[in-house]
Amino acid sequence: MTFFGIFLCLFENEDINTRRDCILRCLSVYLNKDIDTLVKEYVDSESGEAESLIAQTTMGIYVIRAEGAGPEEEPSDVGVVLEGVEVLQNLPSVTLGCVMLFGVIYALNLNYPKDLKCTFEAFQKILMELDRTKLSPKVQGLKMKMLQM
Repeated sequence: MTFFGIFLCLFENEDINTRRDCILRCLSVYLNKDIDTLVKEYVDSESGEAESLIAQTTMGIYVIRAEGAGPEEEPSDVGVVLEGVEVLQNLPSVTLGCVMLFGVIYALNLNYPKDLKCTFEAFQKILMELDRTKLSPKVQGLKMKMLQM
């Protein structure tokens, strides 16, 4: 999904889960990260290929959608992957997947992946308000912009 597509989806949908998903994707864009780094989408007709790609994922969230389904439609499956293992499946939304992934990382005291460090730092220090004294420059800038609104 392109950046323009995310905004279009955000303003055209009333479903709170879809809107939250769009906001999480916008966070990745703001932090100059690839949108697909945290959430990877697959089509259910290519399930064999999706399973092999999921098995190669170090950490992230996967979304399986029906062929031709748009982002506003409910996905077939949402899950959390750690070290190529699907640790959670059949979650109702990407937002819950992000929360559960953050919780697993926090509970197991895992390090954030290098390419998702700023994203999880924003989750931890801005959204969850945990250890909010030391912020990286990107996350500090985001927090300041959020406080100006």
